[in-house]
Amino acid sequence: MKYDIIIIGGGLGGLTAGAKLAKEGKSVLLIEQHSKPGGCATTFRRQGFTLEVGLHEMDGPSPRDMKSRIFSELDVTGNVELIKVPEFYHFVNDRIKITIPHDHTSASAVLKERFPEDAAGIDAYFNQILNPKRKTAAEEMPNDQSVGEFLDSIINNEDLKLVLLGNLGYFHDDPYSISLAYYSMAQGSYYNGGASYIKGGSQKLSDHLAEFIRNNGGEIILNQLVTGFITENDKLAGVTYRYVKDNSDIQKAFAQEIIANASLPSIADMMPEDIAGKLKNEIIARKKGASLLSLYLGFRHNLRTIGHNYYSTFFFDNSIKTQADIFNNNNGDFRTRSFTFVDYGQVDSGLAPAGKSVGAICCTDYCSGWETLSITEYMARKKEVADILIRRLEKFIPGITDEIEYFEIGTPLTIRRYTLNPEGAVYGFARIPGNVPVDSAIMPDNLHVASAWGKTGGGFSGAIYGGYLCALNILRRKNQGNK
Repeated sequence: MKYDIIIIGGGLGGLTAGAKLAKEGKSVLLIEQHSKPGGCATTFRRQGFTLEVGLHEMDGPSPRDMKSRIFSELDVTGNVELIKVPEFYHFVNDRIKITIPHDHTSASAVLKERFPEDAAGIDAYFNQILNPKRKTAAEEMPNDQSVGEFLDSIINNEDLKLVLLGNLGYFHDDPYSISLAYYSMAQGSYYNGGASYIKGGSQKLSDHLAEFIRNNGGEIILNQLVTGFITENDKLAGVTYRYVKDNSDIQKAFAQEIIANASLPSIADMMPEDIAGKLKNEIIARKKGASLLSLYLGFRHNLRTIGHNYYSTFFFDNSIKTQADIFNNNNGDFRTRSFTFVDYGQVDSGLAPAGKSVGAICCTDYCSGWETLSITEYMARKKEVADILIRRLEKFIPGITDEIEYFEIGTPLTIRRYTLNPEGAVYGFARIPGNVPVDSAIMPDNLHVASAWGKTGGGFSGAIYGGYLCALNILRRKNQGNK
């Protein structure tokens, strides 16, 4: 079959690109290896609970947020209900408990009240993240710096630095190796526009975009794995694919343009060597981002009945005294590793039966801690880690253990299996200081990237922006070619 566009992967980047292109009259084929669209924007059902795979909160959308335009154009607005999240986050260690509002003015006031000696540093922090482009240009910073270096230069109190880094896991695992420029844009979007949760779970957004593609003449095939590229005259002309669960007959599809909603390393591995050489050389030394471990929880009652009142809480172990301790902690024992607890029952999430609720414990993790285990060892280790995290949560929220009706744990290997991302890297390449996106000039001119591994990075917003901008670029090229 011949199409205008083939999209490899049905995550939010691929779905957004496909929806925009289908709306513009392009014939679209989207191929997804999972049984449902969405990538990390999915849910699954267990014992009456809808469990959220990836979304804790999505920044915005606010009037100035490009997602507002995208959601309006793709009929998300009015068809997918967004619930405002009550606060940015609650931060806890043995020394401090503090709740950070989404509004940057209120957040600044709360922080200054708790850390008055660092008022000037707090102002400098918000000036940077709320105006990252203008500030960088004004100071003529030729080289990016790390978030850790920046915080050390403006703030003295180590606990204040930790509080500001409470949600670092949304982006990276180490404050001293994440780009300040990247972090500022991502973090600033929360303080500028608040955050939302998708009622019923992120699958609602993915399913809407998939249906939008179909309603506009596009085609989506699930449980199909792209196995390689077809070349004609030294150019990419299509893809080969097969049913994911066996070595069934290879199918072929052809298109003028191909969108990779997949990892760049896996895309490079599928290309003929003479075409992939430059891309492989470009990405071989790039560090991949961290992965995540998630413990999904179904509760007998809404947790407000036992006095819990926070949507997302970041628990830092007392052994973390400075920023320099964060990376080692993320690689350390689960008995002391920092974690996030999200209580979806604090909003009208639509995830649980009446009177019950859903939550999740999440922490930074890596495939390396799991991939050498046998199946028996792997299952035992999952149970052990779940028990550790539940006991630790009980320390902070007494009585929560008795409320647990169901639990299930997903490891970095789970993420790798369902997304095919190398090392289970949910955010693509690590956004280290000064690291520019992969140069599109070294790729075939009809291959486009719309994933966490591309220019706009990971997370829900990064994927949505990447997919939409990818579609605009293709449409622009087509319009120029028709002149």
